[in-house]
Amino acid sequence: MATTTRTTGTAADRLAVQRRPRKRVDPTFYLFLLPTITLFTLFITVPALLGAGVSLTNYIGFGDFDVVGFSNFRVLFTDPNIRDAYGFTLLFALVTVVLTNVIALLLALGLNAKIHAKTFLRSVFFIPMVVSGIVIAFVFNYLFSTSIPQVFDAVPALQTSLLANPDWAWFAVVIVTTWQAVPGAMIIYIAGLLAVPDEVYEAAALDGAGASRQFFSITLPLMWGYVIINTVLGFKGFLSTYDIIVGLTDGGPGTATRSVSMVIFSGFTNGDYSYQMANALVFFVLTVVISILQLQLIRRRGVQL
Repeated sequence: MATTTRTTGTAADRLAVQRRPRKRVDPTFYLFLLPTITLFTLFITVPALLGAGVSLTNYIGFGDFDVVGFSNFRVLFTDPNIRDAYGFTLLFALVTVVLTNVIALLLALGLNAKIHAKTFLRSVFFIPMVVSGIVIAFVFNYLFSTSIPQVFDAVPALQTSLLANPDWAWFAVVIVTTWQAVPGAMIIYIAGLLAVPDEVYEAAALDGAGASRQFFSITLPLMWGYVIINTVLGFKGFLSTYDIIVGLTDGGPGTATRSVSMVIFSGFTNGDYSYQMANALVFFVLTVVISILQLQLIRRRGVQL
């Protein structure tokens, strides 16, 4: 009888919940939402649909055109220049996101410690984030081309500019991009460290846990959600990096550092409008797939963002 009563009570509770009148949404909410939806439709959705249509033609940016179906896509998947651009972009994004997160986490740990002038140092490390990417690229271009070869003249690998070396120019781009991206990731990590109670570390210290043990057993597990946030946002942003590469190498030497974004943009002005529109559509699908895979990884790990 007890079991029957509990079951009946649970069913009654569910029925009562279902019968509760739903709260009506204030029409003002839709009024304020309308401008955002309108702008998003006009400047994002409509251009995307038009671009998808153009990718099925031989349009060069002006004049007449014919529908060619999926010819642009067939050529795209066999083009070595496109393949090299995707290879560079994916490798660059992967290496940069790893370096950015490692350096940002180490700096956040240092700036969250009990040190003097903590606020001042945080402000100093935040500066690269507010400087324009193209300005940063031109400054580092001068450093790599002039200052570093003169200062490190005794090092054979640095006697000439890294930007002129086809094998190492990509790493110079990684260095500069990481330098600019670290402050943003560092702020997120500092916010995560401030959310960890001090009592947890005090209890671990009483149990004899050293600094390294506290980091791997307490800090890193509690910070895992923030690591995921920085990884997802960073990888997405690095896939579309454009200004730093243009100001630093302009895709050179040769085509060694040409990203997908550069290839797409250059095609719009060189008569490859429909071809690069197809490339942009493929790049968009790739970015969406990577984002979905990252979200699936987050859910499997049980991370709450």
